[in-house]
Amino acid sequence: MKIYDVRVWPTWILVGFAWLIARLPLSAIAWLSGALGAVAFVFARARREITRTNLALCFPDMPEADREALARASFRHTVMGVLESTTVWLNPGRDIAGRTRLHDSVRLEDCRTEGRGVVLLGGHFSALDVMGPGMKDVDVDVIYRENKNPVWEWLQVRGRSRYFGAVIERSDTRTILRRLKAGRVIWYAADQDYGRKRSVFAPFFGIPTASITATAKLAAFNRSPVLLVSNFRNLSDLTWDLYFSEPLTGFPVGDDVADATAINQVIESAIHRYPEQYLWMHRRFKTRPEGEPSFYRKS
Repeated sequence: MKIYDVRVWPTWILVGFAWLIARLPLSAIAWLSGALGAVAFVFARARREITRTNLALCFPDMPEADREALARASFRHTVMGVLESTTVWLNPGRDIAGRTRLHDSVRLEDCRTEGRGVVLLGGHFSALDVMGPGMKDVDVDVIYRENKNPVWEWLQVRGRSRYFGAVIERSDTRTILRRLKAGRVIWYAADQDYGRKRSVFAPFFGIPTASITATAKLAAFNRSPVLLVSNFRNLSDLTWDLYFSEPLTGFPVGDDVADATAINQVIESAIHRYPEQYLWMHRRFKTRPEGEPSFYRKS
């Protein structure tokens, strides 16, 4: 399917609306996110139930009313993340970088000076793509998952290419390794369920979770240091914060489960900071150990 195929014309209409939204004041975008998030919570039944299930699994001791409020807040933040993404992609002249604070970025620079490349571990926080303008001068490559819709694929690659050195599809292993060998910083998210073949079961919020082993393999290839970048929005003043963790020590150890556990722990720690800003509507626990039933209802 081509980018101008008649089947993707509805997507182009959505992109047109997104272009208009990208020119609204940030306060209007924040308000619209709240309204659309509330509507989505009512009508996106399947995603709502996935979110509730994930929160019940990860926060079993939290009162149900608090978990419900967290679920609703996560929908608002997820919608705002989408609108933020289209804003930085379709209105690059807007000063987002000036509203973004980087914390402890010297840790990344120290890792870079080792000359072995850096694996910059990411997570699916809702303020994911809005970090692009703030990191434009940091000089990072990003790994992404190709979208089957050619319009969205064009939009995300074009949008991210404005702010990052290279935008690399996750299956292009040769390019990823070559960039690491050249000493590049590679952003890589390791917190989604890609099935049993690519994963081991390691604890995430205390639950055996299919966790990919690729992060450790990337780090081992050129003995690259690994550290986490987590990004959060502040609705009170419409600013964003990016935090760089200390590099993981003694990583990888060469044991797939132990290495995946270390990655899960550092991501989990960041989620606890602002749990409402994590992508809870993803089936993070879809793949189960042999013999275990699914946590999710069939839709």
